[in-house]
Amino acid sequence: MLQIPEEKFREIVLQDNLMTPEAYDAVAFEAQRLGQKTAEVLISKSVLTEQYYTALLSKYLSVPPAGLEGREVSVDILKLLPQDLARQKRVIIFGKETDGKLSVAMEDPSDLVAIEFLERYLKQRIKVYVAIGSDLDKGFALYGQTTAVDYRKLIDEAISESKRSRITGEEAAKEVPIVSIIYNILSYALALRASDIHIEVFEDLILVRYRIDGVLREMFKIPKEIHPAIVARLKLLGALKIDEHSRPQDGRLRYEVGRDVVDVRIAIMPTFYGEKVEMRLLATTTRPLSMAELGMMPDTIELLEENIKKSYGMILVCGPTGSGKSTTLYSILGILNRPEVNIVTVEDPIEYDIKFINQTQINPVAGVTFAGGLRAILRQDPNVIMVGEIRDSETAEIAVQSALTGHLVLSSLHTNDAPTTIPRFIDLNIPPFLVAAVLNVIMAQRLVRKICQDCIYSYVPSPELVAALTKQVKELGLDAEFKMPNAVYLGKGCQVCGGSGYRGRIGIYEVLNITEDVRKLIISPDFSLDNLRALAKTQGMLTMFEDGLRKVERGITTIDELLRVIRE
Repeated sequence: MLQIPEEKFREIVLQDNLMTPEAYDAVAFEAQRLGQKTAEVLISKSVLTEQYYTALLSKYLSVPPAGLEGREVSVDILKLLPQDLARQKRVIIFGKETDGKLSVAMEDPSDLVAIEFLERYLKQRIKVYVAIGSDLDKGFALYGQTTAVDYRKLIDEAISESKRSRITGEEAAKEVPIVSIIYNILSYALALRASDIHIEVFEDLILVRYRIDGVLREMFKIPKEIHPAIVARLKLLGALKIDEHSRPQDGRLRYEVGRDVVDVRIAIMPTFYGEKVEMRLLATTTRPLSMAELGMMPDTIELLEENIKKSYGMILVCGPTGSGKSTTLYSILGILNRPEVNIVTVEDPIEYDIKFINQTQINPVAGVTFAGGLRAILRQDPNVIMVGEIRDSETAEIAVQSALTGHLVLSSLHTNDAPTTIPRFIDLNIPPFLVAAVLNVIMAQRLVRKICQDCIYSYVPSPELVAALTKQVKELGLDAEFKMPNAVYLGKGCQVCGGSGYRGRIGIYEVLNITEDVRKLIISPDFSLDNLRALAKTQGMLTMFEDGLRKVERGITTIDELLRVIRE
């Protein structure tokens, strides 16, 4: 992110009465400690928006903002610059000026070297615009959709070449065709913003599927004869044992495209027809996302922040695999990360590297388990402990004891909603009186796809649609919480979103605040989930479905998407 000089930026923020001098100086000190810019920290805390900062940059540099959201971008113009160069230079060509110059959105319009390079490369003069993250995201999404044919062609060519080669198995893993297949599978996935790659082996073929915005999509099929070479190549990249085929293995690699760096977690598991590979793609970030960026509404943020301020107790984030629990925990850690707070974590795996937080990776081979790591952490004089996941009774017991003895403990648990976390904890052999004493707040979450802002439109639902949706809601047992909005939103489908009508994901949340009344109910002989839900309702708890409805009304997601996620 391009920066306005610190003194000038401070002067502008104070002139606009966005914060007091004391508050600004405190944030500036925090930014310096974390090795970030003050503007980045203010955006992460939702004090400023990217759009506001871009307007400041535009005014300061006398360079107009690009504003690509909602603007039609010609694919022919976009592809004048190859995707690799666009990512490396952080630029998007999006149009032509009346005088024939090319319109170029740049993250850093003051980079004269990059401007000179682009004019030489394009053999044409350019007009520079200031780009924000959403501008670049839109451009890179367009690249991803328009280069699909190119990637498929490259992969098909590499497959044909590998089939012609007489080298097989582990030897082929180092040959150019197999290297090219893996490289292009990864590049294609990044271009489409995939979060996971599944390479699955069956009786007569290999199936490659990508998970994009939480939904699996079948991408292409590969002949089975090159399966051993593909798996061997990935084992080499992930520093795994190539000759081990009967046991699961986990590895990791780092993949770079331009300035974008992605950590790839590799999980290999033997199946009936051979080894299945799953790759989780984790974009390295410079900062944890703010709660508002995750999709939390102001009332949810306020309730969570009240509990974060407590010096002991337990905060639990719940949901199935892939529901964004770790990202939420990292967001909370970002708020707690201050000079006077010693934060230690035990994780499997470490998904994001955060400055000034002591992070420990689980390693069962070396004897470092969640329970063992947690015991060791208690000898490190921590203020805040983050346990990646509570999986067993031993870890639960140590986490509870830690929370009772002056530590704030953050962790995650696999449950369907917030209330069911309490019987799940009791099922882990934690006595009800300890559960009541230790819990501060429980937050359950899911991720829903966001409507693409380049093709969004609204309409008034017909009586038939309302009746059909009401029936679906009733079948899910949610009819008491359902009220159809007067207007609903959809995405038509465009080049940016690949015709799906969705781009990106956002959280829906359910927060159970452990009040005195809730504590009394937990230890009461009358405790039941129905009684707990009824009490939480009287205290103002919104279910995930109700929180999702708020986002449907605001045009963030669709009612169909909300019902799909709740049904799962």
